[in-house]
Amino acid sequence: MLQLELSLFINRELITLRNELLAYPDESQIWARPAGTPNSAGNLALHLVGNLRWYIGAQYGATGYVRDRDLEFSDSGVSREELLRLIATAADEVTRTFAALDPALLEQPHPIDVAGKPCRADRFFLHLTVHLAYHLGQVDYHRRSVTGSAISVGAIPSIALVS
Repeated sequence: MLQLELSLFINRELITLRNELLAYPDESQIWARPAGTPNSAGNLALHLVGNLRWYIGAQYGATGYVRDRDLEFSDSGVSREELLRLIATAADEVTRTFAALDPALLEQPHPIDVAGKPCRADRFFLHLTVHLAYHLGQVDYHRRSVTGSAISVGAIPSIALVS
């Protein structure tokens, strides 16, 4: 079932996001904005969590989450502990929502139009997964730039694909 595969990939990426945030030796570095970098890792984490909680949790899981997209990019100084809690919440909501999702809904239009046009839910879920991976790469690059460390956190382990 596609929704369970999507859940696997999204949760793998959220684990990596968690590991990236834990790899900053100084919590304040999560919020650094080096020249030429429009977003901090903290803002990207807030954005990714907000995106998943809104488009998957709220729209399909009836979680009641209300998104404030502007705050995702303007907030700063949220503790690492709180960011990790938000990531865990998003992972839980994604897992529960996809586990309960009727597969027939995947062929239906997503409740929110994309660029003013209807988009099938399965395509939109794939987009959300790719969007997560794209920004996760930015977080990895941010961490390496800010900390000066080239050490990998083991992103996208292929072993996670074997069940």
